[in-house]
Amino acid sequence: MSSHPGHSTTVDELAELRRRLDVGMAHMDGQLALLAQRSEQTERELTETVGRVAALEHLRWPLPALTALAALGALSLAVWQALGR
Repeated sequence: MSSHPGHSTTVDELAELRRRLDVGMAHMDGQLALLAQRSEQTERELTETVGRVAALEHLRWPLPALTALAALGALSLAVWQALGR
């Protein structure tokens, strides 16, 4: 078995590169997991907000109908006052 003087250095460098690659991949996996968790949380919050907005829209007063009723009431009062005098 012939031994090259640079062989040991190359093996050590390859081991270091592999270690760095493993650490980098673990870091990227952690970042991706964090992004996925934040995405799920944002989706839940968005769904909750859409539900709350829909509930608020359902409970809001129908302003055009109220305006028409107020105008009709004012007209009725004006006619009643005009005829009553």
